[in-house]
Amino acid sequence: MHLSTGDMFREVKKSDKVIGKLLASGQLVPDEIVVNMVKNRLTKDDVKKGFLLDGFPRTVKQAEELDAMLKVENIKIDVVFFIDVRFEEAVKRIVGRRVCSCGASYHVTMLPPKEVNRCDLCDKELVQRNDDKEDIVRDRLSVYEKQTKPLIKYYKKSGSLIGIDGLNSESEVFERISKYIKVVV
Repeated sequence: MHLSTGDMFREVKKSDKVIGKLLASGQLVPDEIVVNMVKNRLTKDDVKKGFLLDGFPRTVKQAEELDAMLKVENIKIDVVFFIDVRFEEAVKRIVGRRVCSCGASYHVTMLPPKEVNRCDLCDKELVQRNDDKEDIVRDRLSVYEKQTKPLIKYYKKSGSLIGIDGLNSESEVFERISKYIKVVV
């Protein structure tokens, strides 16, 4: 089961103005809120056979909380992927993302729609999310440097970190990740 905290927060922000403001500014949501949200999500039946966390943990404190949570359930983290992409390349990739209300995602240069700014699936207009605007992306990546990058050292110590060159092709990155993920049906 793919668990994306970004998706979870985009859903929650519709009813929670505080979280909405944090997300719009590029700041991280406080650790306690994120940890509780993930903790609640991990109690659902659809994660019993395994899960992939996307966007969590974002701080060492969150990683420590996750470890404690999983220890109680006798669950071990198999692998942590670090997809390494240079700062300016990350900015370019994020700023170029376009989304449709139907859930489809595109990129202005890497995965463009057939018709400019129109969804291939439903023909609705594509938009750039507010948190994908360049100034906010740069702020988000600065926050990453300070608060999230220390996780590399944290997970290297545990021996679970797998570094992947994010400048490789999408198929090469996918192939490398696939070697470590076992699908349980």
